[in-house]
Order: sequence, then structure tokens, then C-alpha cells
Amino acid sequence: VNINKLKGKIVEKRYSVKTLANTIGLNKSTLYRKLSEEGVSITIKEADAIVRALSLSAEEANEIFFSQFVA
Repeated sequence: VNINKLKGKIVEKRYSVKTLANTIGLNKSTLYRKLSEEGVSITIKEADAIVRALSLSAEEANEIFFSQFVA
């Protein structure tokens, strides 16, 4: 997970981590922890909810959640 790009999109869409957490049904502390751990524990379900909440394009979602797997 490209955490820096995700954090940038959160700011760009005028969300706070707390607001995003509420929107996707996570505790804000849980989302902060997931973001501080380089996204290691973000599930597919959570990633999908984040994509929807931030209205990310497929390209943006791929860059954020799958960039490390693309050669």
C-alpha cells in the first residue's frame, strides 16, 4: 500500500482520517494504526470502502493499493 499517496488523497478530498474512519465504519484509532503500519493490515473490504468513500478512479486505486506488485 502506498500510504503517502493514500494520505494525499485523503487530504485532497478534504477528509480527515477521523471522518474517513467514520465513513467506512472503522474506529479512528484502528485506521490511524493501519496507516502508521504502512497499510500492512488493510483488508480488501476496507480498501474497497476507502476507494468508494474517496471516489477514487480505478487507476488511483491501483496506484495506492497495488503499486508494489506491479513490475
